[in-house]
Amino acid sequence: MHHMTLAEIARGLAEKKFSSEELTKTLLARIALLDPQLNSFISLTEDLALQQAKAADARRANGESGALLGAPIAHKDLFCTQGIRTSCGSKMLDNFKAPYDATVVAKLAAAGTVTLGKTNMDEFAMGSANESSYYGPVKNPWNLEHVPGGSSGGSAAAVAARLLPAATGTDTGGSIRQPAALTNLTGLKPTYGRVSRWGMIAYASSLDQGGPLARTAEDCAILLQGMAGFDPNDSTSIDEPVPDYSASLNGSLQGLRIGVPKEYFSAGLDPRIAELIHNSVKELEKLGAVIKEISLPNMQHAIPAYYVIAPAEASSNLSRFDGVRFGHRCENPKDLIDLYKRSRGEGFGPEVQRRIMVGAYALSAGYYDAYYLKAQKIRRLIKNDFMAAFKEVDIILGPTTPNPAWKLGAKNSDPVAAYLEDVYTITANLAGLPGLSMPAGFVDGLPVGVQLLAPYFQEGRLLNVAHQYQLNTDWHTRTPTGF
Repeated sequence: MHHMTLAEIARGLAEKKFSSEELTKTLLARIALLDPQLNSFISLTEDLALQQAKAADARRANGESGALLGAPIAHKDLFCTQGIRTSCGSKMLDNFKAPYDATVVAKLAAAGTVTLGKTNMDEFAMGSANESSYYGPVKNPWNLEHVPGGSSGGSAAAVAARLLPAATGTDTGGSIRQPAALTNLTGLKPTYGRVSRWGMIAYASSLDQGGPLARTAEDCAILLQGMAGFDPNDSTSIDEPVPDYSASLNGSLQGLRIGVPKEYFSAGLDPRIAELIHNSVKELEKLGAVIKEISLPNMQHAIPAYYVIAPAEASSNLSRFDGVRFGHRCENPKDLIDLYKRSRGEGFGPEVQRRIMVGAYALSAGYYDAYYLKAQKIRRLIKNDFMAAFKEVDIILGPTTPNPAWKLGAKNSDPVAAYLEDVYTITANLAGLPGLSMPAGFVDGLPVGVQLLAPYFQEGRLLNVAHQYQLNTDWHTRTPTGF
């Protein structure tokens, strides 16, 4: 049963081939057996999962149906879950049990999903490797000596290892798409505002967006259907009708205009990945797509702009974790200042401290105009580049990452090298666009992803292209040895 996709599970449950309770017990046993190799989970929720599975079976017995009714998933551990630890991968929140469910958690629970647990992640979603977690690094099931990508690496590793069919993630600068690429999954970052951020603990509020990680575009369509929609609790949520994403999967690609930015194929891209991307382009041409070279001239400024804006917002968002109201508190503080300093110094790891300090510096008097304001202007130029490009093409295609997964610890002494792995993904967050990564082949036995970007609220178009590509290729069906 662990090899089934969400779509296959939905059909199996509808045809009464197995129950949600049977499936849930099978997957929980598999997690207990295999996850010690991966460290992809922070918390398992066996009792809740079995309770939800029994409830889903009862709903089906009463005549209810639905693609997610009885489907097992897991949540990245920054989505608040009532009465369950929500740690953000940090010592700061190791003892925090959320008093409410995030909107994404509540919507998926209402649709009948079964929550198996909370997945490991880079601390406060800050990282590209899933090595900064307080609970230890996550390992890539394709090679246990390599990273799975981050910050949603726990969700990605668990799905890739067939511990469960799908999971939620969040994407601030590529944190769904990059781990999807490095673990041979399909991962979708929706348009900013498409999925509610209420109850999703913030890293950078103008960039964060929740989305699905699964093995196929069809499964991402099913999970996104349950996650998307307007939420009055979230001031950044957009009141836009949610289409039937599954209905758009089978549209023809005849005449679809695909733009390939020349800036994507620079010296920083592994030439073996470049070859796989060109092979993907040829496959889509066979399906009727029309390929056109385009330019995104301000892409070169994306990383410096992002690494000013994101840390600036993080320094503001994380100021609430002060040892007073909730989270880690130091022992025997001498006074209030000592409480603040030691609680934050003990609670936050080095990567989070680094970004808080960079952000506080960029926002400080005398530097705001020189750094933060200039970065926001660059952000607008990047958005303008995309708006101009989408007048000429329907989709933009390129690599998801410049390199395959690197070895654990290889970039720990050089944070900038890790930041550069986000070079192709962060522009979508700066512009608020939807983006998708899908499997495109292997380099040295490690997976490679191809990224698709679309205009605002065109997630259906991304899913359509990815689904048609997956009907004609088998990269997404490959399974890591031993799992």
